[in-house]
Amino acid sequence: MWNLLSKADLAVGRLDGSTETLPNPDLFVFMYVRREAVLSSQIEGTQASLIDVLEFEAQAAEPGHPEDVAEVVNYVAAMNHGLERLEKLPVSLRLIREIHAKLMHGVRGAERDPGEFRKSQNWVGPPGSTLANARYVPPPPHEMRQALDNFEKFLHQEHPMPALIKVGIAHSQFETVHPFLDGNGRVGRLLITFLLCEKEILKRPLLYLSHFFKLNRAEYYDRLQAVRDRGDWEGWLKFFLQGVAQVAEEATLNARRIVKMREEHRQLILSRLGRASAKGLQLLERLYFRPIVSVQTVAEITGLSFANANSLSRQLEAVGLLRETTGRKRNRRFSYDPYLRLFHEKQ
Repeated sequence: MWNLLSKADLAVGRLDGSTETLPNPDLFVFMYVRREAVLSSQIEGTQASLIDVLEFEAQAAEPGHPEDVAEVVNYVAAMNHGLERLEKLPVSLRLIREIHAKLMHGVRGAERDPGEFRKSQNWVGPPGSTLANARYVPPPPHEMRQALDNFEKFLHQEHPMPALIKVGIAHSQFETVHPFLDGNGRVGRLLITFLLCEKEILKRPLLYLSHFFKLNRAEYYDRLQAVRDRGDWEGWLKFFLQGVAQVAEEATLNARRIVKMREEHRQLILSRLGRASAKGLQLLERLYFRPIVSVQTVAEITGLSFANANSLSRQLEAVGLLRETTGRKRNRRFSYDPYLRLFHEKQ
């Protein structure tokens, strides 16, 4: 356990330090928040991809895209709301209810009391399961309230405990209490990020475990259940720490790749675009926040006329930085593919 904890702490420290080398750390956060939203939602069965979400945010969604893209967009809103609220409010039951309300607003499950702890019994199991054959039955409402009070006291107590161990225990216990009628898994994974930021383990929200949990979904659920069935906290925490170390190392590597890629692309624009280089560099910086753009968006970002924005888009396409995604002659869109590939969702 200590060996795994040491590796996880070192990996998180490297990740936190590596982001300081980024010209603009927020560009890294922007994509990682969205990638986490997609993967965490996919664990719960949604089909929306990262591209679906980026096109939706670019107001470029077309008929036929997954309807559950709104669930992922809500996840992003819940993440941003929670991070903003942490400046004034500690991780608490109040904050958790606020996050849940944002997460469930206007989407599947919205009729199941968003922002309110449940007043009826729920259970965990495959589709069609009942209370009688559920894999796990959380505490009934009258016991749930006491469990939540204990949970909040645990979050706030000052007894010495390694921070990552405490975060791992908190996630498992929240999922065990299962205090909402829907959305517990997503809120519990958001909780990991909020606790890491609150405890200043990370200066920015850059460690997201949903990729690890998705790749190891069966073990993720089995480890949580083993805590409930046999009190196997050690098995769960070792799994959790392994995930922290692996995900932090991957994110650190991506941070370095972004720095290298950005400099290469700046040099490519300077060497190939001639008089259009200044506008090309201006657009490049915005592509890290908006990697899918229309010609009209390019015009708005650069202040160019539509015709000149179209010309700039074609030039960036010619040097391999943009790819036209619609195949149309009008209302065309371009994606910043080299950047998007860094966040490709491995299955």
